[in-house]
Amino acid sequence: MNIPTVAIIGRPNVGKSSLLNSLAGQMISIVEPTAGVTRDRVSVIVECKEQYFELVDTGGFGIVDHDNLAQHIEAQISTAITRADLVLFVVDIREGITPLDKKIAEMLRTRTLKTLLVANKADNQGQEPMAGEFFALGYGQPICVSAQNGRNCQKLLEVIIEKLEGHEMHRPANEIMKLAVVGKRNVGKSTFINQLAGEERVIVSEIPGTTRDAIDVRFEKDGRTFVAIDTAGIRKITKMNDNNSIEFYSFTRATRSVRRADVALMFLDAEMAVSQVDKKLAQYIAQHYKPCIIVINKWDLAKDQANTEQYREYLDKVLPELSYAPLCFITAREGKNVQSLLDLAQQLYKQANTTVTTAQLNKVIQAITSERAPSARRKVGLPKIYYGTQVTAAPPSILIFVNDPRMLDNNYRRYLVNRLRETLPFSEIPIRLLLRGHHEGAEGKKVRR
Repeated sequence: MNIPTVAIIGRPNVGKSSLLNSLAGQMISIVEPTAGVTRDRVSVIVECKEQYFELVDTGGFGIVDHDNLAQHIEAQISTAITRADLVLFVVDIREGITPLDKKIAEMLRTRTLKTLLVANKADNQGQEPMAGEFFALGYGQPICVSAQNGRNCQKLLEVIIEKLEGHEMHRPANEIMKLAVVGKRNVGKSTFINQLAGEERVIVSEIPGTTRDAIDVRFEKDGRTFVAIDTAGIRKITKMNDNNSIEFYSFTRATRSVRRADVALMFLDAEMAVSQVDKKLAQYIAQHYKPCIIVINKWDLAKDQANTEQYREYLDKVLPELSYAPLCFITAREGKNVQSLLDLAQQLYKQANTTVTTAQLNKVIQAITSERAPSARRKVGLPKIYYGTQVTAAPPSILIFVNDPRMLDNNYRRYLVNRLRETLPFSEIPIRLLLRGHHEGAEGKKVRR
C-alpha cells in the first residue's frame, strides 16, 4: 500500500480509539472507559478531499496490563511509530500534562518524526485556553478537538493532509477479497493472520481473549491485495461477563465481520471436540449464506493425522449446516498449508460470483425434477415447478416459480438445493433458494392477467 501512515499515540484513556472512529467516520475500534482496551494496531483507510492515508490506533503507552501483555502492546506501539509518516500525539485537555505525557514527548523527540499535538475532550470553545500548558511538551500549538462529538475533527483531517504534502495519497487498490477469520478462543486465528502478513501484525498469546477488536489486515499475494479480518475468540454467550462490555463489543464485531466478508474461515482446534459455540457459529455463517472453509488448525498435534476422511464424516454429523464447506488442515504456527488455504478461498470466491444463464439453469431444473418430482402435500395439493432464474450472485440466489410455494416441503427444498449445488458450478458454497408463485413477479407481487 503506497499511501502514508498516520499513527495515533498517547497514554491510556485520552480518547485515541474515539479519535480514530471519528476521523474514519465509522466504528472501528472498541471505545470503553476501561483502560487498555486497545492492544493491537487497529488501522483504517481514511479519505479527505480525495486524498487517502492509513490511520493506525495503538494501545495506551505505559499501560499496566492485567494479562501481562504490556510488553507486546509496547512492541505494537513501537512498530506503529517506526512506520508512521506522521504521529498524532493525543493528550487530555481536562487533565492537563501528566508525567506519562512528558515521557511520551521525550520518546517521540528521539524519533525525529513529524508530530501533531492533539488536545482531546475539548467539548466547547471555552475549554480551549486550557490547552496552553501543553506548549511545554515542545510540539507547539495543540489542535483542540472532541473526538466524542466530532468537534474540529474535520479541521484536524485537513491539517493532516497538509502535513503529508509530498506523499502519494491516491486511492489505494481495492482488495480482491475479504476473509473473516473466526472461531473460539485460542484456536490460532492471530497466528494465522501473522503468517499472512509476514510479521507480528497482531499479538499472539496463550492468554484467552487477547484479541478484542476486529482487525483488518491488508496483505498482498502475487501482486493482489487481500484483507484478512482477525476477530476476537467467540465464547458461549452464557459465559460472558454481564458487566464486561468489552466482551459484548468483541462478539458483535466478530459476527459483523462474518457479514461483511466474502469468505469465512472458521477455525477449529484439531485437538478439541466441536463445541456448542462452534455449532452456533456454523449456524450463523450458514444463515448469512457465506462461503466458508472449515480450517482445522494444529493438525500436526492431532492423534490420527492420516484419517482426514473420518474427520470429514464427524464434521458432517456435528456441523450439518456446513456440509458443503471444504476442509483445510493447517499448522498456522509453521505456516503449513497457509498458501493452499488462500488458494482455496479464492476458488470459493470465484464460485460465489459465478452467474449461470437462465437456459442452463432450467435445463438443470428439468433434469432434477425428472429424476425426482416433488410429492403432493396433504390438504395443500400437488406442487409444480415451472422455471427458474438466477437473480444475484454472492451468494448465488436462484428464484424458482411454482404454482404455490406452500406446496414445496422443506425436504424437497433441501434436495433441490443440494442437487443444484452438485450440478451447477456452486459445489462448495451456499445457495439461496427463493420461491415465487407462478403469477407473482420477481419482487413477489401478483402480476395482472
